[in-house]
Amino acid sequence: MTSFALAATGIVALLGGCAGAGEPLSAGHTPAASAPVRLWPDRKPAPLEEPGTGENLPAAVPGVPRVPSGDIRKAPLLTVVKGQVAAGDVFDGAPQFDGATTRKIDACADERARCPVLKPQYQDLTGDGKAELIVGIETADDSLTLWVFMLRHGVVNRIMDAGVTPLSVEIANGDLILREPTSTPGYATRTVYAWDPRTQRMELRSTTEFDQADSPTSTPKRTP
Repeated sequence: MTSFALAATGIVALLGGCAGAGEPLSAGHTPAASAPVRLWPDRKPAPLEEPGTGENLPAAVPGVPRVPSGDIRKAPLLTVVKGQVAAGDVFDGAPQFDGATTRKIDACADERARCPVLKPQYQDLTGDGKAELIVGIETADDSLTLWVFMLRHGVVNRIMDAGVTPLSVEIANGDLILREPTSTPGYATRTVYAWDPRTQRMELRSTTEFDQADSPTSTPKRTP
């Protein structure tokens, strides 16, 4: 048999699959990769949101004294919370919280056991080496109002305002990560907020749905 015939025989055997155990099988035809196809390329795109627009824009919290030391831990927590509640009421034109939650916030100084404001957390989310203030407020419907504040020239500014129902709240590499239940059994969403220097606020970066690792018979505890 000529060398050409031997080579042809080998090619036919390879394409025909495995003759014995342990030999490779052909994976078949691999589709060629294609570039994304843009639909309606002539349609005028929506304008990009400019910095300083939108309801969740960064804003100074009224009624909070300046913090010349540059350490936001020196800002009085309840003063910050009450100042933000008042500012939100004015902006939205309606109370931010139901009456029961608002009364509990007002009584926090005297009734710590019933105070819906969770222990303040301090983490560097902007990457400037200084901690930001993260505030969580429990509401009557078991959701969590999540605020983030930073100091800008000694003035306390809100840079995030979100209402969530988290299984957990975590910080990783400066990102704020929320894990929330879904209507699909056994699944939870993972939402990531990250500092955007262009808009000067914490922006929604991604939301993914993933398999919940916890046992379906147990309810994960919230870890603020």
